[in-house]
Amino acid sequence: MNEHKNTILAIVLSLIVVVGWEYFFAKPELQQPPPQTTQHQPGSATPTTQGAGNTPSAGGPTPPGTPGAIRPTTPSVPSEGPKQLTREAAITASPRVVIDTPRLSGSINLHGALIDDLSLKDYHVTTNPASPRVVLLSPVGAPHPFYAELGWVGASDAKEKLPDQDTVWKQVGTGAVSVDHPVTLSYDNGQGLIFTRTISVDDHYMFHITESVQNNSNNPVTLYPYGLISRHGTPKSEGYSFYLHEGPVGYIGNDGLQDPTYKKILDAKATSSSACTAQHYCWNATDAWLGFTDAYWAAALVPNTDANITARFSVDTDNEQEPIYQTDYLQRSPQTVVPGATTTVSTRLFAGAKEVSVVGINFPFGPGGYNQSLGLNHFDLLIDWGWIYFISKPMFLALDFFFHLVGNFGIAILIVTVLVKILFFPLANKSYASMAKMKAVQPQMAMIKERYADDRVKQQQAMMELYKKEQINPVAGCLPMIIQIPVFFALYDVLYTTIEMRHAPFYGWIHDLSSPDPTNLFTLFGLVPWHPAAFLGAYIGGFLHLGAWPAIMGVTMWVQMKLNPAPPDPTQQMIFNWMPLIFTFMLAHFPAGLVIYWAWNNSLSVVQQSVIMHRNGAKIQLWDNLKGTFIKLKPKQPAE
Repeated sequence: MNEHKNTILAIVLSLIVVVGWEYFFAKPELQQPPPQTTQHQPGSATPTTQGAGNTPSAGGPTPPGTPGAIRPTTPSVPSEGPKQLTREAAITASPRVVIDTPRLSGSINLHGALIDDLSLKDYHVTTNPASPRVVLLSPVGAPHPFYAELGWVGASDAKEKLPDQDTVWKQVGTGAVSVDHPVTLSYDNGQGLIFTRTISVDDHYMFHITESVQNNSNNPVTLYPYGLISRHGTPKSEGYSFYLHEGPVGYIGNDGLQDPTYKKILDAKATSSSACTAQHYCWNATDAWLGFTDAYWAAALVPNTDANITARFSVDTDNEQEPIYQTDYLQRSPQTVVPGATTTVSTRLFAGAKEVSVVGINFPFGPGGYNQSLGLNHFDLLIDWGWIYFISKPMFLALDFFFHLVGNFGIAILIVTVLVKILFFPLANKSYASMAKMKAVQPQMAMIKERYADDRVKQQQAMMELYKKEQINPVAGCLPMIIQIPVFFALYDVLYTTIEMRHAPFYGWIHDLSSPDPTNLFTLFGLVPWHPAAFLGAYIGGFLHLGAWPAIMGVTMWVQMKLNPAPPDPTQQMIFNWMPLIFTFMLAHFPAGLVIYWAWNNSLSVVQQSVIMHRNGAKIQLWDNLKGTFIKLKPKQPAE
């Protein structure tokens, strides 16, 4: 039957999509180890200890008016590598100024005035609020260093002593860095130059750094401001790297979004030259920002939008222990300080969670965040919205709106699913109505097949005439499933992309809508102390993880398919019988929020299809089909 062929085609196409998604996305996630403590989140990866001393290499700035490329990375650690300390020991090994805001805790290292210790008060490693806080930045000497450094570079022939990563700064005054209390650091180079750095932070994650140089010498001084973020080692992905970008990222003026992978940065180093070209991840631009991003966290340098800079992504592989990645910028406009004068420059550093309301979203009625309030250049792209961003963004805004009304993202998903059903009701109504008409003309279709059993061409022509006469669209049955696919992927995108969905609970046993259902039918939901992975291996055993919500979804899908009469062809019957089971195991590894959406969508589809088909005079055969599944009807005996 044509309607069954259309439905089977839609199912097969959907299965191909889901199987491909499972293979390329869910499979890598299963193979990834769970996040280990707090060390490898976007601010917890690895900084490199490269300072901007007063001895730039041949690639450093040239005399005023002709600034050159940014100097190469020059780690300050010994070539044999330092002895690794615990994070706490590395922090206490140097004098510090405390950072304490409602959302951040950490400290500034007075050795180099590095911002290298930062934790997020609102986020924990697991759903347990007693678990450790997420660590964003870590100092050199600790596991996975990751930090930000700012300073000055002199001209290529400069002899002035400039502060570097080994300089010990002094705090002017007392107190911690807080929302209402900036701190000022000072350094006197003993040659007539006094460097001052004032660091403030807002009530979210944006630091504002103002640097001043007072020239008390007898000679003018030419300096170039710079900023860098360093990361030691290639960080482990949180399991989403195939789906969304984790690594260097920036929006570089007219060159637009740049998001190379760590591997591409390593490959580019082998072919790099002194020229600053996009092919080598180096650009001359204005209105730019750049840094590192992970799934939910990021650290990014945000120079003034009118600053003319050389921006760069690079890596140093001279350290045999691990590569040192760096994103940096060098301001190309020289700051010449005459005797008795003072020059001042400022920049910003974002270090925190990629919350949509804070970062911003480029979409009507969406929060502007830093992107709008600071007039930044597409800072909202710090969040990777995926390939179907034009659907994912409004999907998130709808979920977020209802979350603030009902206080639960799971309920928000149910509400948005109803709205999607309403939005596509005209298409669904037309589709189900066409299916009802198709059922009504089954006797006529059977007669046509019998009449032209030996002539397929005439049979198809007669069928098309019947469709035209009865105003039937033979492919209409595919529409409900087809229009569900982009919504499905948009929700998948939102669940994995936005930090708002991370650890978002539903009810009962679902404590994180962005993670798979933790229960397992094969362990009787925890009553049996064993796991299939222990006997069948992690990958094969992982497929035998079937939670309660995936089981519910499978039942709703099975009921939805039973709403239609069983196809007469045995092959078609087999496909219809196995599809719910296949989808159940496939979706068992998807986020719980997505499975809940699908189960709820199936339930609404059953009600919707039943009502529409009843209104069009088609017999609802759901109960007969369900009964026929469990009760094998006796064949009628022929009359004697």
